Amino acid sequence: MKSTTRRTFLRGLSGTALALPWMESIATAASAKHVAPRMAHFYVPIGVVRRGFFPGEADQVIPKGNLGNVMKSLGKQDPLFRLKRLGELTPTLQPLEHFKAKINLITGMDRTFQQGTDVHAQCASCYLSSASPYTIKGTAWPLNRTLDHLVADHVGTKTPFPTLEFSCNSHRDNKESIYFDNISWYGTGHLAPSIRDPRKMYRRLFSTQEITRYRDITDLVLEDANALKKDLGYTDRQKFAEYFDSIRTIENQMDRLEKMKAELAQVDFDEPPEAYLPRGEYIRLMGDLMVVALQSGLTNVATFMVGPERWDTPYKFEGLFDKPRSHHQMSHNQTKMIDDLLKVDRFHMEQYAYLISKMDAIEESDGTSLLDNTLFTYGSGLGDGSTHQYNDLPIIMAGGGRRVQSGQHINMPEGTPLANLWLTQAQLMGLPMEHFADSTGTIGQLHVAG
Repeated sequence: MKSTTRRTFLRGLSGTALALPWMESIATAASAKHVAPRMAHFYVPIGVVRRGFFPGEADQVIPKGNLGNVMKSLGKQDPLFRLKRLGELTPTLQPLEHFKAKINLITGMDRTFQQGTDVHAQCASCYLSSASPYTIKGTAWPLNRTLDHLVADHVGTKTPFPTLEFSCNSHRDNKESIYFDNISWYGTGHLAPSIRDPRKMYRRLFSTQEITRYRDITDLVLEDANALKKDLGYTDRQKFAEYFDSIRTIENQMDRLEKMKAELAQVDFDEPPEAYLPRGEYIRLMGDLMVVALQSGLTNVATFMVGPERWDTPYKFEGLFDKPRSHHQMSHNQTKMIDDLLKVDRFHMEQYAYLISKMDAIEESDGTSLLDNTLFTYGSGLGDGSTHQYNDLPIIMAGGGRRVQSGQHINMPEGTPLANLWLTQAQLMGLPMEHFADSTGTIGQLHVAG
């Protein structure tokens, strides 16, 4: 055990394995010095209500992005690049108040819509590829190999999983094609399928087989774990206990949601049983699994899709509404449902803030946090959910530690391609890349000077 590294597995009966995070007592000198950079994308469907998200738009009746298009058509110039410290947060962003010094709000980023295909399909499937319209042959979508896989080609060659794809779409009605429900692609027409079921993702991460007598990972490896604890110092024993407790919490939460789903299946609802599952609990459970995978070195790259585009599936946003509601249907009635939509936007931001908090609390081998070593981006493929605009997308980038200058509101000039951010992130992850998709440059304000 003395030669273990961050990716060591404890193994129990039936070949069950549990990946360990970094611990000083059992780490080699080499593993203690090297902290892998990570990247994760938190995708929110159907855009946002602009007046709640974007600074300075609280009183806008017409979304500012549309006003920018009007100005462009009249030959007028929208405000150019502006950089300032991140000030008072808007209502939708307020859950991030505690982490304001560790995030960047990036506005003014655009994507170009390729005419002839559905707006929602493109905004999801092409979000991380950002290919120029009409440049990709054999597809109606400007879809190419996505950023996560290009980065994984560089930083994911030694991890058990080059990438992991998480989805919080629990429904199975298949109303739309795969283009509405996936943001990760190996290449044009080649989907990297996301996992929606927490239990399935759990099995994939820990290689477990569910058997009656020995079901829980923490039970299966307990004997090995107790033996290992004897070799740990006090701090690592605390860290070890916290890690095992987090795995046990995930197991218990999966059990609770699965029991609830089984009970709901016995009731005659207008909506499917999944509609009544507590939405926040499900998102946080999948998020906990993602954080564990990044923490223990099972992967360095992950995508996390909060929900699908345009599906009218209802969700039980616990604490917000008395019955399940469809995010997409609400977005098409923004005038009457503005307050409800603002609640949903803030609800999603609270889940993002929850995962930021989890990452920030996990210590790495060099004393930094998991968040310090992860580029963790919140974003959507639409700038406004009701008007379906592709310009001025809602983007927040958290983490990055010493590599990234944070606590800023970076307002890019109108028309700046979203691919400029993806190129910047690729370079921050160590890729020797000078161009990505339709990029025209990088966002230098994200780099720490010197």
